[in-house]
Amino acid sequence: MAGDAKRYLKYLASEREASRMYRALAEVASGDPREALLELADIEDKHAKHWEELLIAAGETVPPDTGDLDPQAESIIARAKSKSLFSVLPELEQAEIEAQGTYDDEPDALPGMAEDERLHAQVLAGMQNEDKSRASTPALLPTDSPGRTIGDLRASLNSAEPWHHTDKSGSLRASVFGVSDGLVSNTALVMGFAGSGISSGTVLFAGIAGLLAGAFSMAAGEYVSVSSQRDLFAHEIEMEAAELREKPLEEQRELELIYRAKGFDRQMAKAAAKKIMADPDTALDTLAREELGLDPDELGAPIKVAISSFISFAIGAAVPTIPYFFASGTTALIIAIVFALIALTAVGATVGKLAGSGMVRSALRQVLVGSAAAAVTYIIGRLIGTGLG
Repeated sequence: MAGDAKRYLKYLASEREASRMYRALAEVASGDPREALLELADIEDKHAKHWEELLIAAGETVPPDTGDLDPQAESIIARAKSKSLFSVLPELEQAEIEAQGTYDDEPDALPGMAEDERLHAQVLAGMQNEDKSRASTPALLPTDSPGRTIGDLRASLNSAEPWHHTDKSGSLRASVFGVSDGLVSNTALVMGFAGSGISSGTVLFAGIAGLLAGAFSMAAGEYVSVSSQRDLFAHEIEMEAAELREKPLEEQRELELIYRAKGFDRQMAKAAAKKIMADPDTALDTLAREELGLDPDELGAPIKVAISSFISFAIGAAVPTIPYFFASGTTALIIAIVFALIALTAVGATVGKLAGSGMVRSALRQVLVGSAAAAVTYIIGRLIGTGLG
């Protein structure tokens, strides 16, 4: 029992400290952020009350709440007063993230206490994006048109704003990087063999071998990577679905707090959460996005990504190899260099356009990196060829 009491006292002190800090921070806030902080403090008070009751049941004396704050909490509050509440939110969020799991294996914790602790970090993260969040509304999530899904709504919004790139399956990324990797790696390989002075037939064979080995390797790697990621995300969504079935009221309360932290008033947040929870599919979709940061419709397509990786790598790797099919010696080498430079420029410009970072800048970067790799391997090949020669 002594060990239990020691744990209870530790938990009690922590919950009291957190409650005092949130209430002190609420004094420097206003509007919805203030309300959200006070609600977090109320949750901490409820937790503290639970540990007080367990101490009493164990025959221990409950220590008085002195109201004092430790130096770290005082520092946070002082900075919030001198700068702003939002200047200390990242630090508070990180502290809550580090504290997650405190009650996961605690047999005497109340049901839902572990979820409450996780929710604190989400609320603080939402408060940091309050200004941006005010421009959005969760009322759009449950679609009112019969037969119209959230995916349909999202597709319509994206089609109206074509600058969005929403290929979350990973195939676009795999294609772009596949071409780039195939081009750079096989150009370097071909240049290395060409620099050694061996026959053009051997250079051609090396280029084909590098193309096939690299394409298969990249496809296999992407397949395993995306499959593992998909399995992990699917498991997290399944766990969320289980919580939704077993504890719907707690999940609804989490949504309310998240929307409160994003800037909605109490009534709007409650109405939005209630409307969302009325439809199980919509509720799971929304919780996956708001709590897990996942899009249930786009968890990744392993086969599609693997095929894209194979084809794109092969296309890039074929560029420096093709000249050796119809030419030899110095002529084939020069044509291969010209082909590679043109392809590097095109790939870099494409990446720059997709990323919005500037086509010229991205093209120059791609050419410099690819040329450097090819030059180094050519010199090494030359030195090895001379040494063996």
